Amino acid sequence: MIELIRTLTETYGPAGNETRIRQVLRDMVKGKVDELKVDALGNLIALRKGKGGRKVMLAAHMDEIGIVVNYVDEKGFLRFSALGGVFPHTLLGNRVEFENGVVGVIGVEKLESPDKVPTFDKLYIDVGAESREDCPVKVGDIGVFSRPLIAQGQRLIAKAFDDRVGCAVLVKLLEEIGDCEHDLYIVFTVQEELGLRGAVTSAYGIAPDVGIAVDVTRTGDTPEAPKMAVALGKGPAVKVKDARMISHPGVRQALIRAAEQNGIPYQLEVLEGGTTDAAAIQLTREGIPTGVISIPCRYIHTPSEMVDLRDVENAVRLLLAYLSSKELTE
Repeated sequence: MIELIRTLTETYGPAGNETRIRQVLRDMVKGKVDELKVDALGNLIALRKGKGGRKVMLAAHMDEIGIVVNYVDEKGFLRFSALGGVFPHTLLGNRVEFENGVVGVIGVEKLESPDKVPTFDKLYIDVGAESREDCPVKVGDIGVFSRPLIAQGQRLIAKAFDDRVGCAVLVKLLEEIGDCEHDLYIVFTVQEELGLRGAVTSAYGIAPDVGIAVDVTRTGDTPEAPKMAVALGKGPAVKVKDARMISHPGVRQALIRAAEQNGIPYQLEVLEGGTTDAAAIQLTREGIPTGVISIPCRYIHTPSEMVDLRDVENAVRLLLAYLSSKELTE
């Protein structure tokens, strides 16, 4: 599992340019499904046919946050803006990698007050160029954080756990699942970080009977963290609500019962800010009963996110148990 997650987190794939990570995921699942296609927006949709049961959509977004270059000055320094939820206070001294392999360091202009968090207009990227003409990065190029995965016991540290760890759960599910009554639509969505765009189009095309998103969620187990009943190492979280959706009560209870009946640790998630692909799936067509399995994650949307491997593995177990439950069949 660790090497699977490592491959996914270290692959370039910002929102709007998911070509490379999509190919990696395609190679991982192509021998495990009956049909595989890429839709017009770029979602990778894998169908594993069942035995006449329900249409179940399982979604994890493959895009990651990043930065986009909006200006190159005469000395070859890059000015940039956020692609998705990127925050200036997490950036100083960090490295970003562009699609062509060029790596740059994020620097900051001299500030009037070192106590103030700089704004994006005070930040720049240094790729070692000596002039605008010499610069190997151009306006419109997109960079992502450049960080390798580190494993320390059960804790993993890397960039892009949001949501490559969800993608890993779905890949592992396909490796471990046996016969299933239901048609499983495994969807690796695009542009979630820009407004759930891939989930909107893929859910409309599939028109599933049930939808489950697999994504990360924040925790309340760090110093002076906001009060939240989610912690690393205590199991995947079954979402109750977030800023844009309330999970379908039937789906939520089915997930809880699947966990309890199979001895799988779980937590309940009430997230005050943020959302997932489930918010878009839920509002598709006439409405889709939708729930979320969340992987607890510290330091979301920073260059160094942290998850517990046991939570990831138990998320796979929970999905397997849910897909074989009588409640889903009925």
